[in-house]
Amino acid sequence: MSVAAVVLDTDGVITDSARIHAAAWKTAFDACLRAAPPGATEDRRPFDPREDYRRHVDGKSRLDGAADFLASRGLHLPAGEPGDGPGTSTVRAVAARKEQVFTELLRDQGAEAYPGTVRLLDVLDRRGVPYAAVSASRHARELLSAAGILGRFHAVVDGTEAARLRLPGKPDPALFLEAARRLGIEAARTAVIEDALAGVEAGRRGGFGLVIGVDRTAGPSSAADLREHGADLVVRDLAELLTVPGARDARPQSPPAAEGG
Repeated sequence: MSVAAVVLDTDGVITDSARIHAAAWKTAFDACLRAAPPGATEDRRPFDPREDYRRHVDGKSRLDGAADFLASRGLHLPAGEPGDGPGTSTVRAVAARKEQVFTELLRDQGAEAYPGTVRLLDVLDRRGVPYAAVSASRHARELLSAAGILGRFHAVVDGTEAARLRLPGKPDPALFLEAARRLGIEAARTAVIEDALAGVEAGRRGGFGLVIGVDRTAGPSSAADLREHGADLVVRDLAELLTVPGARDARPQSPPAAEGG
């Protein structure tokens, strides 16, 4: 198929910020598990920043990710109120604690763009193919700016935009569809590049022409899980799309002029 536009997830695909999200969630979740009263849950295993993040949190909104992980441990907290401060008593409080820690870590550690992703963006620029960044996080613009590449994207649809437009989170395809709309290219001619299970599922549900999974964890089942959730192709790094045999069908072709942005 001819790919006329590309929509890329931010954390773990464009920038290395997934590690910061996972570390922040670990602090918030482990405190919550320790604080749970006796009998509230029998499974108090600490949050695994690789497998638990990949299976329950990655690609989802903060509230959905928090609720899904806690439920996986048998812990069902009340949703709480929007103004809940950082803590352990409600889902919103746990998410607020994660947000607090993430902001501190991002300030201290910063974020960088993956070199392979930058190489792919360079190729897309040369071929005149528009591309957008998508993220469930409200920090996407901040991350892209810290990595020095915010201005390269023709559109950015992040958690702030999702809240403003009342778009449901992944695995619903609404974020990706909005990005494709802003690029002026129909979903069937657009590729989605995602590292999250919820994200590749969203790409498949949205009728996108090509769904590429990025498997940076290289776990025992991570590539298979991405395919099972909807990835047509799985790579370890986006530079592989420019070099590996069998990836040529994923290489974009120049589209007609895009609208919006």
